Amino acid sequence: MRVIKIFDTTLRDGEQAPGCSMNLGEKIEVAKRLEKLGVDIMEAGFPASGTGDLESVKAISLAVKECTVAALCRCLEKDIDAGREALGKAASPRIHVFLATSPVHMEHKLRMTEGQVLQQAVDSVKYAKKFCNDVEFSAEDAFRSDPDFICRVFSEVIRAGALTVNFPDTVGYAMPDEFAQRVRYVKEHTPGIEKALLSVHCHNDLGLAVANSIAAVASGADQVECTVNGIGERAGNASLEEIVMSLQVRRDHFNAATRIDTTQIYSISRMVAQVTGVKLQPNKAIVGDNAFAHEAGIHQHGVLANRETYEIMTPQSIGIVQNQIILGKHSGRHAFEERLKDLGLTAESGAFEKIFADFKDLADKKKNVSDRDIEALVMDNTVSVPETWKLDHWTVNTGSALGASGVVRLQHKEGRFEKVACLGDGPLDSLFKAINKIIDRQPELELYELGAITGGSSSQGETMVKIALNGRRWNGRGVSTDVIESSIKAYLSAVNAMLYEIEQKDK
Repeated sequence: MRVIKIFDTTLRDGEQAPGCSMNLGEKIEVAKRLEKLGVDIMEAGFPASGTGDLESVKAISLAVKECTVAALCRCLEKDIDAGREALGKAASPRIHVFLATSPVHMEHKLRMTEGQVLQQAVDSVKYAKKFCNDVEFSAEDAFRSDPDFICRVFSEVIRAGALTVNFPDTVGYAMPDEFAQRVRYVKEHTPGIEKALLSVHCHNDLGLAVANSIAAVASGADQVECTVNGIGERAGNASLEEIVMSLQVRRDHFNAATRIDTTQIYSISRMVAQVTGVKLQPNKAIVGDNAFAHEAGIHQHGVLANRETYEIMTPQSIGIVQNQIILGKHSGRHAFEERLKDLGLTAESGAFEKIFADFKDLADKKKNVSDRDIEALVMDNTVSVPETWKLDHWTVNTGSALGASGVVRLQHKEGRFEKVACLGDGPLDSLFKAINKIIDRQPELELYELGAITGGSSSQGETMVKIALNGRRWNGRGVSTDVIESSIKAYLSAVNAMLYEIEQKDK
């Protein structure tokens, strides 16, 4: 049975999509979860794009030991130098260079001939090979490129030392049968292809990224590039969980498998949705809330009689634990620790004490604490940047004929307190204005979303916000049984991410 390598680019292609940015702490936590998931390669960033990406790739390289860490670089020596610097401490580094090969890209973007593109590709692979044995070359917009030119480029970069060659459908244009045929053509007409792995990277503009990736595997592709939840540019990338479970469930058809621990899929899907603020639609394949839900009577009857009537995989196979132990205010540390393990969640010893204390506080307010509540508590305590400002207390007065007045008191990391009162169009407007006055900045609130983690009037409210200042954007998330408090926490989370980044740049 063939083993298909999973190349995850959630931290690079996924994170660069509008609204999906993560701070350094969040990237490291996602990287650790990807390592636990068992991806073969994780693409940690694009070091030449800025100091932030270079430093995040460095930090991820130090944090991850069990899988290859890749850095994306254009076919330019300065990019490759940045990649080399970023990957200097990686246990298993990969430099991933790319250059466009389609006529439209070569003419209008690169303004280069085929001969010039070929030479630059070869020279860049040779240069990267001086610093890193594991070099991958990607032909950007390969599907819309001349097939014989692609074969020629791949043959030459393999001769120059590339161990992986990537055939992307950069704009999501291909149909599955076309893509499968093209992959077969490349496999059959590229001299030396047996010395390298053939990878594919599909975008989802027509909703076919997973179908094209799976078709490529059937035609001989050795590696698939994808993201958790399919996040990425425009309509996104091929979804990791859908590809992995397709190969798992239909192993008989593909005679191929991956090294992924599928029981970790659900937890990392939830984590990525939370840190990016990009929620999953309920009917999302594999990990959506409705993926294992049955409402129609005939379906319910069938599943109760035999789950295989309407379920081709079990919830447990992706890490959804069906556990009958109910957690509440009388639950002890051991039961709570076991539930964390069941959910695939981990917490450092110091963070665990805070999470457990928050759990007990929540259990006093709710009769039963759900798995979603626990996930939210862990995320609140483990994925963050250092807090410049911490919420001490707040008060708001509002009414239909009164407008709103809000008072916020914050504590600075140096210990001092600041208290400000503001008027606003509503309770949140007044409170956010007060926070802005304390921090002496005026970020724009671009997105505000409020939802309930579970059902019922005692449910925790989960707030997602995005703020912007001078062209940069930051996400924030807050959880509380009081929706106003969850909103303040979310806004303050985004503000702290903003202030931390500004502080780092000023150093």
